[in-house]
Amino acid sequence: MTDKGTALITGSYGGLGTCFTDIHAASGGGLILVGRSQRKLEEQAEKVGREYGVQVHTIAADLSDPSAAAMIYDTCKSHGWTVNYLINNVGFGGQGDFARERTMEQDMSMIAVNIETPTRLCKLFLPDFIDRASGRILNVSSTAAIMPGPLQAVYYATKAYVTSWSNALWRELKGTGVTVTVLMPGAMQTGFANAGGLSDTKLFANAVDPMAIARAGYDGMTAGRLSVTAGLPGWQKPMMALAPMSPRKAMLDFVYDQQTAGSAKRE
Repeated sequence: MTDKGTALITGSYGGLGTCFTDIHAASGGGLILVGRSQRKLEEQAEKVGREYGVQVHTIAADLSDPSAAAMIYDTCKSHGWTVNYLINNVGFGGQGDFARERTMEQDMSMIAVNIETPTRLCKLFLPDFIDRASGRILNVSSTAAIMPGPLQAVYYATKAYVTSWSNALWRELKGTGVTVTVLMPGAMQTGFANAGGLSDTKLFANAVDPMAIARAGYDGMTAGRLSVTAGLPGWQKPMMALAPMSPRKAMLDFVYDQQTAGSAKRE
């Protein structure tokens, strides 16, 4: 088994993060696992190290804190840990009417985790990647990025940013030996739905297993692809292709309906 280099993975102990961790470790690569809970990180590191025989480091950080990215970068530099792959996986959503149900703290925290911290991490690590003329970055977005999302207004907007920004970086980095890939999954069977109050909505009625999505994203990252869309049920694929051309108001009504619980309409 050859060493593929070290991957830094945010949100490593849940959902897609666990899948990315196992995929990279199975390839022989080392890991820097990042999450809020030191206990969960240590448990994951012990398990992964035992199963795959790779070197695993951990960094506990609250990624809603503006100083988290610099702390992560400085920790890697001070320990001499070279990061070859940066997987900005962590993110969260949350359902509710923007003006009447979502709190200021909830939405500002979401923007910090979904946008600010990944941006800061790329800003810090990219110069090192470019200097070495090698490196791969995977930013986890969502198929939500292609349209506005009533009842998840801020979440959809954060993913639109991640997709647009990642695609722009891919072009800026052309010829440097460094690539940025964006992964756009459909609804998945992870803790994301429960945490965001979405598990009973139509949107997650056909949620898929995350491992296949993680594999598609990981392989796309290593190949230097621009974008990877994965995990869409058959009926959603043509809808995604047609969404940008669909009448905007009708699309907003459809998305709103998909955010509702069961078949009941929100009042």
